[in-house]
Amino acid sequence: MKVLSVNAGSSSLKFQLYEMPEEKVLISGLMERIGIGNSFYTIKINGKKIKKEKELDNHATAFKVLVDELKENKVVDSLDDIKAIGNRVAQGGDYFDKSVVIDDDVLDKINELSCFAPLHNPAAVVAIKAAKQVFPNALQTAVFDTAFHKTMPKENYLYALPYSWYTDYKVRRYGAHGTSHKYVAQRANELLGRNDTKLITCHIGNGASISAVLNGKCINTSMGLTPNAGLIMGTRCGDIDASIIPYMMEKTGMSAKDIDKAINKESGLLAISRKSSDSRDIEDGIAQGDENCILAQKMYVRRITDYIAKYYVEMQGCDAIVFTAGIGEKSIDTRRDVLNELKVLGVKLDNEANNVKGEERLISAPDSTIKCYVIPTDEEVMIARDTYELAK
Repeated sequence: MKVLSVNAGSSSLKFQLYEMPEEKVLISGLMERIGIGNSFYTIKINGKKIKKEKELDNHATAFKVLVDELKENKVVDSLDDIKAIGNRVAQGGDYFDKSVVIDDDVLDKINELSCFAPLHNPAAVVAIKAAKQVFPNALQTAVFDTAFHKTMPKENYLYALPYSWYTDYKVRRYGAHGTSHKYVAQRANELLGRNDTKLITCHIGNGASISAVLNGKCINTSMGLTPNAGLIMGTRCGDIDASIIPYMMEKTGMSAKDIDKAINKESGLLAISRKSSDSRDIEDGIAQGDENCILAQKMYVRRITDYIAKYYVEMQGCDAIVFTAGIGEKSIDTRRDVLNELKVLGVKLDNEANNVKGEERLISAPDSTIKCYVIPTDEEVMIARDTYELAK
């Protein structure tokens, strides 16, 4: 059975077409800098990697390019050969604790939950609707990022707010990137050769989160009600003093929508660097001595190390720290800066081993008290597995 995994992120779109249950990848691709400018994408097929530059204004455009590539590369005789499409959805709220087949009600609920994931759920809805038009006969599923975090204890997912906000309006910590955290945690346990582990998994991309995974189950995560909590990200502010919001509304007359746009699309690395939301541009600025980029990187690294230290204390130790996602897998400098800040925990980086991009590798020194890994995430295969099971 041919199953297409679609992963629409805030500024990216990954896809992989699988032959299931063999999990054989027929074609894969990654579209980057969607809506940022200077966008491009790469296609992998038959062992060859092809890079193409193309302006991708939004996710709908990106999905059309995906379909063009499937046809051009003759991966399928007919689009009807694709029997099922799995869609990564960031926020499932209290509605969904597992993957489901998409119908109109599910799509309405995903759209309703966009208030909790304003950059991701709308992108998923666009991808789902586009897929329905192109593949009308394919079964579509939704695989939720929040499902992995459902094992958090109540003391970690509740906020110290009026309790009726939780009971009446579902205000609680949901987390995100759960599919990625689950995959790399499972892989780390395989590398460690055991399941009774204390792991800190760092999904560091344009959107970013860190999770504490104890014995294979998530017990805490940095994102909250929405993906804006926790770390400093590409355009998100992460943790702030909540009173800043009414203060700025009173001082400037900004509306709730204005504030939402500011903290989700105009903050983070973009705001501090005054240059870009892309970590690669920040690193280029640092190389040129740009003080704003240097400051942005310092703040970025500090927030990451804060959360790693927090979860180290919460789990009373750590067996492994895992880096994954775009920056975690490819930014040699960011990994170095983070791990050098953790020397107090006995972390020792092997600089030669750390000189790697996009490959699985142990990057800590032999005498490091905590093993540190780069593990490329594979959210797509997790999506394909759940989708195949539902399609059967």
